[in-house]
This record gives sequence, structure tokens and C-alpha cells, in this order.
Amino acid sequence: MSLLATRKSTSYLVVHCTATPEGKDFTAADIDRMHRQRGFTMIGYHYIIRLDGRVEPGRPENAVGAHVEGHNANSVGISYIGGVDAKGKAKDTRTAAQKSAMVRLLKELRIRYPNTKILGHRDFSPDLNGNGKVDPNERIKECPCFDAIPEYAAL
Repeated sequence: MSLLATRKSTSYLVVHCTATPEGKDFTAADIDRMHRQRGFTMIGYHYIIRLDGRVEPGRPENAVGAHVEGHNANSVGISYIGGVDAKGKAKDTRTAAQKSAMVRLLKELRIRYPNTKILGHRDFSPDLNGNGKVDPNERIKECPCFDAIPEYAAL
């Protein structure tokens, strides 16, 4: 019997960064080890995009992820390696290969899950002022260090 619950519906494709230093490559196995050290049963993301654009599987796609609190049961988590500069400050560190791979993967996932919204992790922060959008000062995290909504609006 599996310890992982099966995801029953998918409403969101959630884009993340791993918050690892710019230019330093990590594998899905590396992220899995990091997540297990934090108490996860396994890697929280469903997909990892390496610096060279390789897409590596993480948690099984049909399993509930561990990547965005309150929305894991109805989302697929995709993370690119990077997201912070050498000093640990949030920065869009995506390589051209990562950007291309992300678009390809999101298009493939949209075929399987046609009615999903593509959001960044930061877009799940609470709208504290009630204006209908998450303003920069309301973000709990900067992840994925760029605005995923307009970037992937055409997909």
C-alpha cells in the first residue's frame, strides 16, 4: 500500500523555483534528498527542470504533491533549478533552455489537464487588501521569481 494519496482532480499547474543558487545545477534526486531532510516522504514537486533544460520526474504525477500548502490535492508542481543569486536573494535565474523546457512541459500538461490555470507559487499568497490580486507586498514567497500568470497566459 502506497503512502502517497492519489490526486483526484487538477485545477492548477504551479510553477516554482527550487531557491537554489544561480548557476549551480541540482538533480531531482538532490531535491528529493533535501525534501526528505525537511521531513517530506519524497520530493514534493512532480517535475524538475535542470539548468540545461532536461526535465526530470519527481513525485508521480498522479500523486498528491507537497509544493503549495492548501492546494496540493488539486495541482501539479513544476520547479526549475535556481531562483536565488549567490547571496540567496530572489532572482529569475532561468536559463534559455529552462524557459523553453518549461513552455514545452506546460503545453504537454495542458493537453492532459485542459481546464487548469497556470500560476506561480507566489500567486497562492493571500490577497490581504481584497483587491482581487496578490500585490508584491502581500507575497509570502517570491517563488518562482517572475510573474508566471502573464508569462504563460497564451498557453
